[in-house]
Amino acid sequence: MANPLRDFFLGTISGQQTPKKELTDALTPRRSFADVILPASTRQQLEYALVQIKKSDLIFGTWGLGERHATGLGLAFNFAGPPGTGKTICAEAVAFEIGKRLLIVRYAEMESLWAGETSKNVTAVFRLAQETDAVLFFDEADAIASRRFGSVTQGYQREANAVVNVLLKELEEFDGVVIFATNLASNFDPAFERRIRTHILFEMPDAPAREEIWKVQLHARKTPLADDVDFKTLAEKYNVAGGDIKNAVLKAAQIASTENVPDAQKQIHQRHFLAGIEEVLKSKTVMEQSIVDGDGSNRGPMDAGTMSQISTAFTQLATNQSAMGEDLRTLGERSEAIEGQFSALPELFQNWEAAQNAARLELHDELAGQIEKSSSHALELRTDFARVDERIHSALAQTKIALIIAVLGVLVGIGGIVAALVVR
Repeated sequence: MANPLRDFFLGTISGQQTPKKELTDALTPRRSFADVILPASTRQQLEYALVQIKKSDLIFGTWGLGERHATGLGLAFNFAGPPGTGKTICAEAVAFEIGKRLLIVRYAEMESLWAGETSKNVTAVFRLAQETDAVLFFDEADAIASRRFGSVTQGYQREANAVVNVLLKELEEFDGVVIFATNLASNFDPAFERRIRTHILFEMPDAPAREEIWKVQLHARKTPLADDVDFKTLAEKYNVAGGDIKNAVLKAAQIASTENVPDAQKQIHQRHFLAGIEEVLKSKTVMEQSIVDGDGSNRGPMDAGTMSQISTAFTQLATNQSAMGEDLRTLGERSEAIEGQFSALPELFQNWEAAQNAARLELHDELAGQIEKSSSHALELRTDFARVDERIHSALAQTKIALIIAVLGVLVGIGGIVAALVVR
């Protein structure tokens, strides 16, 4: 079963997504209508349903009704009736007759704690049926197609209404074959009455049908039946559904297998079938047992005090359920917020890294500029030093020339003085 809390804490936070489980079980049908015994009225309605399926192309294609009606081109059937009357077998038989696989919806995987996820799963199963060209089967359909809440005050009520709305929308747009099966058709939302093309009532089998059901549960050649077996008597005495007869036959075989004789001599007698069906009926009594009514036998009408206690208990249960629904919704919202924060972390790290890179480039450019400026200043200083050196050399040269001239002037003066002294 899906576990959103486990998926969140062990999947999302750790960065590893939990593999999504299958929402349907795909079944290759092997049982046909020859394997099920039905009342004449039920079989006639099923034959009519098969005609609708097989002539769908004629009606919507050749006759052009598909061009006049954009939606509602699919075929939806509602199999309603008591448990054990053959609804599930007939869904498989329909798929067998039209040569398609049967997709059985798994409610344990479809329903999710997170708001909106169940609706997405409903859409997903319809898409899968469309892609695989399979018959979509909702067993115990009242679990998902129940009446919508008129006054919505709690989160779980909004979610339940949203699921029904999505289911109605998908049913309207789906152009394949959908089968709903239920023991509680009265719990269906009234909107399904229009969208489901054909409603078939699976009634309890009559005595002749029950006799045939007893017979088809056994292997024609391998099952060792005693001569005292009388299926007609069993059918007339016990007004039960086909599912109960199946269980009774299996129990009878188990009882017969424990007889204290060699296996080759063992047979299923009438007493074994009687014991089997009585055990099935006894099991029903056990399932009806409650702390209010004892063992379930001789059940009488409840008094006002008992009804009041039951009403109070159900009221408290509904209150607790509502509170739990709100708590779960709050938990879901907080979990989504946490998930959003975690999902933002990679972006924050990316932005931080980008900022670091930008700062590093800016610092590099600034240092390069400073180095370039320093190099320019050094070049200017070098040029200035060269000019000063040149001026020094020029001044030295001029000084040398001046000294030479001065020396020559002195020498000339001395020569004049000497010449004058010689003349005298």
